[in-house]
Amino acid sequence: ERAGAGAGEGAGAGAGAGAGLQPQPQPQCGAGGEGPGRTGEEGSEPDCGVRAGVAKPAGGGGLGPGWGSSAGARPDADLSVLFPGQVTRRSCCRLVCELLKHVLYQRQQLPLPYDQLAFFSRRDCRLDDSSVMPRSLRNEQNNCKKSQRMLLELEEVFQNLETLFMLTLVPCVHILLGGSVVNPKEIYEVNMEQVSFGSNEESLKTISCIRQLFHTLFIKDLFNELKSAPLMNTVLLVQAQRNCGIQWFRPKLNYRVPTRSRRLIISMASDTVSLTSALEQGPSYNNDDYIWFQAPTTIKGFHYL
Repeated sequence: ERAGAGAGEGAGAGAGAGAGLQPQPQPQCGAGGEGPGRTGEEGSEPDCGVRAGVAKPAGGGGLGPGWGSSAGARPDADLSVLFPGQVTRRSCCRLVCELLKHVLYQRQQLPLPYDQLAFFSRRDCRLDDSSVMPRSLRNEQNNCKKSQRMLLELEEVFQNLETLFMLTLVPCVHILLGGSVVNPKEIYEVNMEQVSFGSNEESLKTISCIRQLFHTLFIKDLFNELKSAPLMNTVLLVQAQRNCGIQWFRPKLNYRVPTRSRRLIISMASDTVSLTSALEQGPSYNNDDYIWFQAPTTIKGFHYL
């Protein structure tokens, strides 16, 4: 039976979540500023990757184990998050980054939540004479090197994702786990077509958006319905304007949304009741102007030795 480790504030102190415990309704995701969390960056918010307990999900929408029905079908699991106002592009980027961290930890692709992994990896991983080094110390050094390699890869993804969000509107992001891009085992879709964007002064704080998102995730408790996952590759695809000018992401013109994979759709939207103008109520997307881009970095899961 697995115990989860939650991300703490600052140094990333963990809090275990044992069997039979109800998930906390208000996960504390920290009080950081704008922009995706950097490794060791002051003011970056800790990862909300707290593995939930084995309690039955509240309001799970009738979804059975593995998001499938008793007949063996695999319907999509749809999670709706309604923000009470406008959101900045930087906040949306931060939400995607935190979701990526959360998915990687919940699906056992990271041995620790992201911020704890960053904290424990701040050490010298240089190997001395490995022939005379005890096995336990050699494993510790190897684990440290794997952690730092993973953190560097994720940092590169976060930086370029932030650049993309500043260049263009991003209506949709796909996180693909396992298999191939054509037929992955799991798809985590972040749909932002109904999000209304605003300036920093008139938009919601990033921290409040993150808390609302993870509160909804923990209430639904969808990850607890999935079986343990082996180590897999993770690929990130984003939908953006064709001529946005991004260099790091590669166009994926032939990408089609897989239909045979387990799929969780996280639909984020802004409450437009209090928004009067059509511009405030959200952008309109012309499908002909938007194409899929794939991150060139494949994130490979790892376990501690």
